[in-house]
Amino acid sequence: MKIFVAGLPYDLDDAELVEIFEKFGKIISAKVAIDRETGKSKGFGFVEMLNDAEAKEAIEGLNNISLGKKPLVVKAADERPGGGGGDRDRGGNNRGGFNKGGGGGYNRDRNRY
Repeated sequence: MKIFVAGLPYDLDDAELVEIFEKFGKIISAKVAIDRETGKSKGFGFVEMLNDAEAKEAIEGLNNISLGKKPLVVKAADERPGGGGGDRDRGGNNRGGFNKGGGGGYNRDRNRY
């Protein structure tokens, strides 16, 4: 299970993130998000754990605890704050049948953009 972690202290590195989560079980990977321009932490990261039950324990045990100035937000990474966005532009219901098969004709290519 992949876990999203926000509210991390800006000086926390990948190894320290592993230390926090390994108390709950086997860690596959742990990565603090780094800003490309500054090379500094963005204050959030992702942890992938081998066992879903252990991951859920980690989420329950670590969510809302303080490591620094603000409390951690720990949840399953599949949850997207703000509704995501993703593929909203790909063939909505009123796009002229782009993803419905068949169709074609004059407007076919125009609906791809």
